[in-house]
Amino acid sequence: MIKMNIKKFVDRRKELRISQVKMCEGICTQSTLSKFESSGRVPSLVILTQLCTRIGLTIDDLNSDEISSTNQIQKQLDTAERQLAMGDYQTVLQTISAIDEEQISPIPLRIQFYYLRGMLNALINRAPEVVLYDFSQILNDLDERHDTIFSQLAYVGSGLTYIRKQQFERAQFYFCKVNDFIKTQLEKPQSDDDPRRDDLRLLTLIFYTAYYYALQDQLKTSDELIDTGMNLCSIKHVTYYLPRLKFLAAENAIREKKEKDHVEGLMIEARVFAHLNKNQIITVKLAALRNRYAKGLDLKDLLP
Repeated sequence: MIKMNIKKFVDRRKELRISQVKMCEGICTQSTLSKFESSGRVPSLVILTQLCTRIGLTIDDLNSDEISSTNQIQKQLDTAERQLAMGDYQTVLQTISAIDEEQISPIPLRIQFYYLRGMLNALINRAPEVVLYDFSQILNDLDERHDTIFSQLAYVGSGLTYIRKQQFERAQFYFCKVNDFIKTQLEKPQSDDDPRRDDLRLLTLIFYTAYYYALQDQLKTSDELIDTGMNLCSIKHVTYYLPRLKFLAAENAIREKKEKDHVEGLMIEARVFAHLNKNQIITVKLAALRNRYAKGLDLKDLLP
């Protein structure tokens, strides 16, 4: 594995004549810092970021690999995240499989990698122990204080795993947490300067939580989340989820026995957004949805 340049961190701290006790104040225990400096035990992303900031460094400054390599991995992970949002699991699998896990050193990239691989494995119905291992890397190590949105994404992936095991009470535990988080996030002042990746991640939380409540026949709650997601797509100009949100809205409308014109309108909108986003997967699923709707068949196993 690529090594983190801990010596650079220690040298800077000593150069500034900051003791370990002073360095840790308000951030972490001295034991946590000591283990990092002497044994290479890397603390959580939030703690390490704060420690680096205190001595005028960034996490990237501690990476001993070439910046170009880090940038390449970042591009691959960001591409996989967009593909995941569009439901293109086969392409995500190819992208993630092409990344050597042992070559990922920066904590932000590691946490993104484990999220994407865990979520993919949850969605393609891999064994629970395989899925939950990746999420445990986030929840029990990289974000052990659960300060970042990645913990919420790990909750969603865990909930999806339990849905596929028909363990809905366990799934409910996670999705209730995520729903509360969504409400809290939406109450915060929104800025056009917010990172685009975080917008996509919040939409991921919204979409799968809406999907969960639809499965539980809580269609009003699901519809409210769908509306929230579509509004966020419009405000933030992030369109990857629009076809899937419209698809889920159409499914819900059918189950709510809405008027045919309303259902048809939602399916047309889903098709238009799928075309704009070059999302062939939703286009194919829409054909199946339209066929089932015409024949009055059950929709629950038709995943958006």
